[in-house]
Amino acid sequence: MITRKPTLEKISPEFGSSIFVRRHENYTFQEEVKPFWHFHPEIELIYVNKGKGKRHIGNHLSYFNNSQLLLIGPNLPHNGFTDRLTINGSQTLIQFKPDFLGAHFFNIPEMERINNLFERSKKGILFGVKTKKKLGDKIERFAKKEGFKKILVLLEILHTLAKAEDYTLLNADGFAFETEAQDSAKIDIIFKHVNQNFTEHISLDEIADKVSMTVPAFCRYFKKVTGKTFTKFVNEYRVVHATKLLSESQISITDVCYECGFNNFSHFNKVFKEVTGKSASKYRGEVKRIIHN
Repeated sequence: MITRKPTLEKISPEFGSSIFVRRHENYTFQEEVKPFWHFHPEIELIYVNKGKGKRHIGNHLSYFNNSQLLLIGPNLPHNGFTDRLTINGSQTLIQFKPDFLGAHFFNIPEMERINNLFERSKKGILFGVKTKKKLGDKIERFAKKEGFKKILVLLEILHTLAKAEDYTLLNADGFAFETEAQDSAKIDIIFKHVNQNFTEHISLDEIADKVSMTVPAFCRYFKKVTGKTFTKFVNEYRVVHATKLLSESQISITDVCYECGFNNFSHFNKVFKEVTGKSASKYRGEVKRIIHN
C-alpha cells in the first residue's frame, strides 16, 4: 500500500484578513470533498448544521447526527467531519492563528478566559446544545463580516465559548495530541491502516511492520503518542462503528458484532459496555426512543 506523507494543511486567508472563513451550504454526498487526516498551526472552529458524520480528532472517535460545534487547537490532527450532509445542511469553518492579534494579546488579564479556552482546545472541545443554539446563527453569519467588525465578532464568539459550561474534552485523559511532522507520518499510516482493515484481525506484527518498527518499540511508541494500547484503540474504533450500525441499520446485534471485526459475541458485549457504559441492546433501545420522541 502506498502511503502519503502527513498533510500539513496550508491555510491562506483572503487578502487583507488574518482569519480564514469558509461556509458551505446545500451539501450532497457527491459534492463533498473527501475528508483527510491533517493538522495545521491554526485554531479551528467548526459548526455543522443539519449534518452527520464522523469525528476523528487526536485519539478520539465518534459519530454525530444533526449538528456539532467544535474547537480544535493548533497542530491537533483531525479528519474532515462530514460523511454526508442533508440537502439543507451547512458547514461553517473559521480558522485563525493563536497569535493573530499579536504575540501577547491573549496574555493580558482581560483575555485570561479565552487564553484558557485555547489551552483546552489542544485536546479538542465539543460544545453542547445550549452553546450551539446561542452561537449557531452568529457563526453562520460570520462569513459576511469584514475588517474590524470581523475581529470584534470573533472575540465575542470566543468569549461565549470561554464562558460555556456545556462542553466535553475529546481527548480528556490528560493527553494533548499535539503533533510533530515525524510522529504525524507514523500516526497517519497507522490510522489509515486501521480505518481500512478494522473489520479484520490486525496483528501487532502487521501494524508494526507498516511503520518499520519492532513490536515492542511500536507498542511503546503507540502508548506514548495516544495514551492507550493499540488493541484498545482498535476495539474502540470497532465500537464506534458498531454504534453507527446500531443506530442507522436494522441488522441484528450479532451481525453488528461480526460486521465490526469482533469474532466473539461475548467479547463484543464486554468491550461495547466498557467503551459506552451500556450494553449494545440498551444502546439501540435508547436510540430508538430518541428517534420516536
